[in-house]
Order: sequence, then C-alpha cells, then structure tokens
Amino acid sequence: MTDFTDQSNHKVSIRQLPRNVWAVGFTSLFMDVSSEMVLNILSLFLSNVLGVPTSIIGLIDGIAEATASILKLFSGWFSDKIGGRKWLAVVGYGISAISKPFFYFANSWGLVAGVRWVDRVGKGIRTAPRDALVADSVDAKTRGLAFGFHRAMDTTGAMLGILIAAGVVWLTQKNDLLLSRPTFQLIVLVSMIPAFLAVLTLAIGAKEVGIKGQHAAPKISLKRMGKPFSIFLIIVSIFTLGNSADSFLVLRAQNLGLSVLGILLMLAVFNLVYALVSTPAGSLSDRIGRRRLIIGGWLVYALIYFGFAAASSGWHVWLLYAAYGLYYGLAYGSANALVADLVPENLRGTAYGTYNAVIGLLAFPASFIAGVLWQGLGAWSGFGPSAPFLFGGSMALIAAALMIFWMPKTKVL
Repeated sequence: MTDFTDQSNHKVSIRQLPRNVWAVGFTSLFMDVSSEMVLNILSLFLSNVLGVPTSIIGLIDGIAEATASILKLFSGWFSDKIGGRKWLAVVGYGISAISKPFFYFANSWGLVAGVRWVDRVGKGIRTAPRDALVADSVDAKTRGLAFGFHRAMDTTGAMLGILIAAGVVWLTQKNDLLLSRPTFQLIVLVSMIPAFLAVLTLAIGAKEVGIKGQHAAPKISLKRMGKPFSIFLIIVSIFTLGNSADSFLVLRAQNLGLSVLGILLMLAVFNLVYALVSTPAGSLSDRIGRRRLIIGGWLVYALIYFGFAAASSGWHVWLLYAAYGLYYGLAYGSANALVADLVPENLRGTAYGTYNAVIGLLAFPASFIAGVLWQGLGAWSGFGPSAPFLFGGSMALIAAALMIFWMPKTKVL
C-alpha cells in the first residue's frame, strides 16, 4: 500500500501528466465518441423500432455487463502475471471496434444482444489493464488527477459522440419522438471511424511500464489485497445493486415526453458537466482524500434518483440529468484511484479486474430488477416508472452511510 504522508497541499498541473495518461485519455475519447453515439440510443432502438419491453432491455444490458465482468477479472489477473498492460488493452479496444458495424444489421433483440455481448467482451479485456497502466504510470501524489483527467477525456468523447448523433438525428428525422431504423443505421456507420482511431492511438501512443514485484501468476485472493479493499468492494456492491443501466434514465426521459433529439442534447449537457467536474475533483481527492468525494458523489446520486422518481415533466429530467454529471465527476474517478491506493502495486491488475468484475456482475441483477420494478414480469405489471429510481436512491444512501461508518480509516482516505 502506498504511503500518502505529506500530500495534503500537493497540486500538479495536467501538463505534467506522463505520455501514457494522455495516450489512454485520447484513446478513451475516441472510443467514447464511437460507443456513446450508438449505446445511448440503443435502448430507444430496442423499444421504438423492435418493440422490446423494459425487462428484456434490462436483461440485455445485464447479461452484457456480467459477461464482460468475468473477463475483467481474468484480464487484470493476466496483466499482473505477464507484467504487461498495453497490448491486452489494445486487443480489447480492437474487439469493440470490430463489433460496431454489426449493429447496422440488427433486426431482432437477440442479434442486438449478441453484438452488445461482443462489444462488452472487448471492454472486459481492456478495462483492468488500461486502468492499471494509468496507475503504474503515475505516483501516488498525482493518481487522483490522472484518473480524473482520464474520466474527463472519456466523457468529452461521450459528449462529442452524442452531439454527432444529435446532428444525424436532426438531419434525418428532425424532432420526432421515436427513433427510426435508418437514423440508427447511419449513426452506426459514422461511429466506426472514431472506434478504429482509438485502437491506433493506444497502439502507437502508449508505452509499456515495468511492474515492480513478483510476476509469477498471482492468486485471485481478497485476503492478499487487504481488508480495506474487501470492505470497499462490499460497500460498492450495495451501491451497484441499485445502480441500474442508464438506459432506464433515457427511457424515463422519453416516458416524460422528450424527443430523441431532446434526449441526445440532454445527454450532451450531462457529459459536459461530468467532463468539467472530473479533473478538478480528481485533483481534490489527492489533497483531501477519496472517501469524501465518493460519499459526496453517492449522496448526489441518491437525490437525483429520488428526483427522477418524482419528475413529472421533461424539464425536470433536463435539470436532473445535468446534475447527474456531478455524481460521476465526484465519485467515478475517485473510486478508481482508491483501488490503486488500497492494494500492492504488483496486484493492481487483479484488483482492478476484481473491482470491475463485481460491478459488472451486479449490473445484471441491478438492471433486471429495475426493468421488473418498472413494467413487472409475466402477469404482474410492476410498480411503474418511479420504482427503479426509488430503489436506486435508497441503495445509494445505505452505501454512503457504510462508507462513513464502516470503511476503515487509512492514510489514503
């Protein structure tokens, strides 16, 4: 575990971040331009074009994330074993890029699920080695800043992708309430370009970093990674169980009358807030500790989800979704940095794999529960569109309380 003594007043500029952080940042920017163009409207395509119910949409999201999660665990472990991160990440980005064109031909929810699965396989392979590469490339004093910067680049890509998709929607169907198949297909074609730029950027721009410690196959053991990491995983698991796929937020927006174009512009505002908050929040976590940022982010999340439950018009959703960027900016990068803080350097890949696997595996029940709470299952019609958000907000409050009262206090917190 890293010693964090005498870091409270340390402040570093993003210009001082090393080459690998910039390369990974631009890679994530390009891939998110591509992915967010398609994935943010995929639930609309399933619902509007294919007529798929929310329980199946939740099932598709959940299975895709759960499948990826298993690969995140073993990919992170394998990167520790071989003492290398870069090329595993390149392979993962490549698989996701190759999968993108197949969305164009999707004419059933089963085919959508298959393509979504392959895309998440790529994400599962790349995520843990990529995060470990960022952690290996900086010291403890700049880790929060590095992860905050990475999230800002990732989110800037998401915002650009959404704006490009909004432009395509405006040119093809103006302000129609429902998404059309030709519009979706054109967006898929455009998304292929930044996806392949992402692969090239990482392959050419990043350098492998030597890993200190034993490179023999590490055991996937929570005990070896320490009690604080294990407790953090439990708390994150409770939060994640109420953190259903953002597809449900998009469907809620449409449920309250927003058009496809209105939803995309709303998502662009969300990503702008997220991008603006991430880097300063990451830097702040280096000085005041990760715990405060994570707790603050989860409390914001709870308030926003309760707001989604009570929302009664489209402008309510606009305001709530803009504020939703605060949660991501405060908590997401800080949580990633905290994982590296809590475990030995030679186990970071395994730790990131474990962390992401737990989150991804719980995404399946989280999204399925949300879909069932909304529209029911079988003869039961569910509790309605407010139910998933009341459940998610409540779980976030429980997780924040546990982070305050149960998470062990260490130098990194």
